[in-house]
Amino acid sequence: MLLQNTVYTMRKAMLITLLLSVTTAYAQNDVVMQNVFARNVTSLNGSWNYIIDPFDMGYYDYRLNENPNGFFKNQKAKNSQHLVEYNFDTSPLMVLPSDWNTKNPQLFFYEGSIWFKKDFVHTKQPGRRTYIYFGAANYDTKVYVNGTKVGEHTGGFTPFEFDVTNVLKDGNNFVVVRVNNERIPSGVPTVNADWWNYGGITRDVLLVSVPDVFIDDYLIQLEKGRYDNIVGYVRLNQAVEKPITVEIPALSLRQTVRTDVSGKATVSLRAKPELWSPDRPLLYEVRILSENDTITDQIGFRQIETVGKEIRLNGKKIFLKGIAIHEEAPFRQGRAWSPEDAKTTIGWAKELGCNFVRLAHYPHNEHIVREAERQGVMVWSEIPVYWTIHWENPDTYANAERQLDEMIDRDKNRCNVIIWSVANETPHSEARDAFLEKLAARTRLKDSTRLLSMAMEVTSTYDNTSKINDYMHRYVDIISFNNYLGWYGGTLNDLNTRRWDIPYDKPFFVSEFGAGALQGKHGTTDEIWTEEYQAELYRRTLAMYDKVEGFAGCSPWILVDFYSPRRQLNDIQDFFNRKGIISNNGIRKQAFYVLQDFYRRKITPLTPQVDYAR
Repeated sequence: MLLQNTVYTMRKAMLITLLLSVTTAYAQNDVVMQNVFARNVTSLNGSWNYIIDPFDMGYYDYRLNENPNGFFKNQKAKNSQHLVEYNFDTSPLMVLPSDWNTKNPQLFFYEGSIWFKKDFVHTKQPGRRTYIYFGAANYDTKVYVNGTKVGEHTGGFTPFEFDVTNVLKDGNNFVVVRVNNERIPSGVPTVNADWWNYGGITRDVLLVSVPDVFIDDYLIQLEKGRYDNIVGYVRLNQAVEKPITVEIPALSLRQTVRTDVSGKATVSLRAKPELWSPDRPLLYEVRILSENDTITDQIGFRQIETVGKEIRLNGKKIFLKGIAIHEEAPFRQGRAWSPEDAKTTIGWAKELGCNFVRLAHYPHNEHIVREAERQGVMVWSEIPVYWTIHWENPDTYANAERQLDEMIDRDKNRCNVIIWSVANETPHSEARDAFLEKLAARTRLKDSTRLLSMAMEVTSTYDNTSKINDYMHRYVDIISFNNYLGWYGGTLNDLNTRRWDIPYDKPFFVSEFGAGALQGKHGTTDEIWTEEYQAELYRRTLAMYDKVEGFAGCSPWILVDFYSPRRQLNDIQDFFNRKGIISNNGIRKQAFYVLQDFYRRKITPLTPQVDYAR
């Protein structure tokens, strides 16, 4: 045992050393564009011309070499003799952000490349830089401005931006974007998933105007373990020494610091702010000012930790009354992206009685995270390391780590984000363990103030006892697992007698359970696909877990029925996963009210104001 612990400690130290070097390089080379919506932005949302390109003829020539005169050139026929085999100006229009699958019936199952083009007018301003920002595009994205490639991005759920200052012109400009959503085995996520592979530019597109030297990134939060000190940092986009001022007017706080030679300054403000909680989701206006730039944010202050088998918010035990959510647009289906979508979805969760949502299985758009924060809903955010990832592929790991970085970078100032998750339902192997161990270490390095978890699986069942046994228990703060007893194996009666073996002194959280039900289909409680069966499974499942020591919350699967190509049963599924407790038309099923009643009975005391420092 001593030898095992020594090896474990050495291995952890080596990982941290390696990741420190990676983090330093990352910090020096990448723009974060923290809090983009608070900046001087011009929206490029709206109508874009598009060309469907299933053979990628706009990108490759007939020898499959990259074509230097591809569609990104946006060429026009100069005369009646000039051969140009595409024309954006006469191609159809699509309103973006959106997914193409639900915008055009012919593209419902389409996986491949589509080109988008937008014309816009721009006025250049001396002493300022312009970036083009994408909230997300799925999956492989290449961006061209006025015929020049400005950058590319891999991954479907995190933001990216490119400096386009030197390729923009005064007056008329155009941007062309090639988006390809083909699933690839080495991708993150990989080829196998249980949600729709929506293609397209799925979140906001913005032109961001900033000074040549601007406030790129910042973190403002309570010091870990203390309630009387606000700490953080501010980083400029360039390695220059400049004065920076941080203000929190409601706390009468103002501090001016100076960035070091790397362009970064640390902040420490003695104060005892009122704490953010689901009962009172208070946010403070925070202003950050440099010589020629100002950013304003709304930031809450809280502490999150685990003590033994308890999750504690602001020093007080809390039960996570949650629900899992896909980024599915309410009522209309397709990718959700707008503030209006977020208000509807979080409104449903609040009606259910939730103080917590699991945003599965990838980072959701910034609007829903901020709306949840405003409404007092805590968040689990995760990256799509899902099922059959290529664990031994270094490029796959690099992709996963980059998505993790981008997720944390965007949302680290959102106090309602209390859990970073690095995986969902991954099969056990040494390669998987090494992959996830590195991601866990990376997460701790980037942010040690939040809880770390992942959705594990039940390992074995013996003598009517289910056991959780996962190598990753060493790294997570919460033992989270998915289990569909009574749906994928077992019966409703098993829920009455099943015992649980969770041999860790940590809280456990049931990240998924549930059953499918077609809204409006009724029958007895032992008939699957009926609302009655789903509701009865909820009753018995909740009663089962509520008797187990350390039960700290759950996020049943799932709030709303959602599209999935795996779900093909005619007249029941019709390409919908029917485990929602709300139908795709917004109608509550019986299970909604069962869960609502359970949460009403799970009283969470008001969060106290803690007046101490550790």
